[in-house]
Order: sequence, then structure tokens, then C-alpha cells
Amino acid sequence: MNIVYCKVSFKNELEQILNLQRANLRFTQSEDEEMNQGFVTVQHDFDLLSQMNEMTAHIIAKDEGKVVGYALAMPNYFHDKIPILKPMFDLIDSLKVNQISVRDENYIVMGQICIEKSYRGTGIFEGLYSMFFNEYKSRYAHVITEVAVRNIRSVKAHLKVGFQKIYQYQEIDAEEWVVLRY
Repeated sequence: MNIVYCKVSFKNELEQILNLQRANLRFTQSEDEEMNQGFVTVQHDFDLLSQMNEMTAHIIAKDEGKVVGYALAMPNYFHDKIPILKPMFDLIDSLKVNQISVRDENYIVMGQICIEKSYRGTGIFEGLYSMFFNEYKSRYAHVITEVAVRNIRSVKAHLKVGFQKIYQYQEIDAEEWVVLRY
């Protein structure tokens, strides 16, 4: 295994991200599998993924040219571009941390992070975030993400790399979420 971390540069890398995303979408696996292995919630289309990448490049992990992990950068510009995420952006903008409004801080949302199943537990999650933080720390004060509480693997991994819980809430008749900030 020879993992290389880089920004997305080619169309086929975006296509590989979408394939990995489809394989890990919520409700495509058993409940136990989702709790133990994790899942992603939002399904992007190629055009939106490409627009996001043009504004702030996604970070990928590759092994022998194959995308085995990705971290999607989502600037606040996309607040209204993905309907399922609009409530998340609205919530984030309403939060205060240490009496400071999050809306007033320059932040980027981790749009999604995913590792191919056979590569999990090998440090790729940490590697993706390490490059993400290094690439964007000069442009953004914080990285914010939202993770389903039942996605135990993802919550633990985010806390391990230094994210802190800033809010938790329950959707009516749906998921319970934790908002995390780095």
C-alpha cells in the first residue's frame, strides 16, 4: 500500500469519488454495518462535485492511482446549493461558541469524508484531514462538520483528530446529529 494524498485534478477522480460515495450511502448497508463501518448521507452529482472542487479543491487519498478516500471541501457559498444541507448551514450560522457567533467566523464545512472499506483503520482518515487542515488553515478559521450520532466510527474518528462537539440535536422522526468543529 502506497498512499498518496493530493487535491483532485482530474475528471476521473471525481467519478471515483462518486463511485465510493454510492457504495457507502446511508441505507445501502445493514444497520449493524452502518454502525460499525460508518456511512455517508448526501449523494452529490458530478456537476455539483465539480463546482465545489473548482472553488476549493477536494482532498483525496490514492493507492496505485485509485481513489481510496476523499474529503470534500464545501465553502459557505454552497449554503443554498444542496437542499438537504440548507438546514445544517442555517443551524451552524445560528450557533455561538464561547459567546462568538459561528456565522461571524470564516469557516469551511467538511462536506463529506469517506474511506474505502478495505482501507479503513490504516491512517487514511487522519492523512486526509492532515492535508485538508494544512491546505486550508490560512483561508479558514475553522472546519465544521455534522455527523449522525449513530455513525459511531465517524464520530470517534473526528474526535481523535481534534474536532470538538459544539452542538447536538435530534431531527423530528429522523437522525440525531452532532455538530463538530476543528
